[in-house]
Amino acid sequence: MTAVQVRNVWKEYDGHVVIERINMAVEGRAFCAIVGASGCGKTTFLRMLLSEETPSRGVILVDGKTLAVEPGPDRGVVFQRYSVFPHLTVLQNVMLGLELEGSPLLGHLFGAARRRAVEQAEQAIASVGLSAARDKYPAALSGGMRQRLAIAQTLIKKPKILLLDEPFGALDPGTRKDMHALLLSLWNDTEMTVFMVTHDLSEGFDLGTRLLVFDKVRHDPTDPDAFGATITYDIPLDRKSGMAAVPRELKKEIERTT
Repeated sequence: MTAVQVRNVWKEYDGHVVIERINMAVEGRAFCAIVGASGCGKTTFLRMLLSEETPSRGVILVDGKTLAVEPGPDRGVVFQRYSVFPHLTVLQNVMLGLELEGSPLLGHLFGAARRRAVEQAEQAIASVGLSAARDKYPAALSGGMRQRLAIAQTLIKKPKILLLDEPFGALDPGTRKDMHALLLSLWNDTEMTVFMVTHDLSEGFDLGTRLLVFDKVRHDPTDPDAFGATITYDIPLDRKSGMAAVPRELKKEIERTT
């Protein structure tokens, strides 16, 4: 189970502070839902966990070791926009990560190695309920099916940390509910630590074991870029009680900031 520590992390671009003073310790197998107003650094924070960005100050530790400076297979990511290859079938999309790892020059496996990759890919496809669509191309899939495919692409590498950036924001309510059930099922079957950015507060309460609220609390009218957002609330969650377990005034304050 992968634990994450964030110690006094800041991120700024050319004097524009995006986030500041981020401190937290996340236990292994936590499901952290991250909410906050647009532009308050939620995606930037996720990108630092992925190693697409590096902190301007502070350090991020994974299992007590400094986070690698490059994205690696230990961290998987799913974005709101489906990150699938339109010219590949469902099976080929899911296999691609294994083929590039096993044959970085050709991007194609042969013989026993390919048979093992096919077997692993079919297991990942089955885990997201796409077995009947294994030979279809993304254009023939619904939005929910394409997002299931993107999740299977990520799971094939068995990441220790799963990063989700508004993965269900473009889906209709019914499909989103189905995806929630799928995600919780996959999370319960693995030891992944999950960080999910969402604009939907109820989604955060329904899925998370912990709610992180990002907000900008320091302001300088003469220099709007001098301060960034930080974590203003860090709330343990109980899915059975949901939002009802949060005191009314606190709930109103959280809703104001998201």
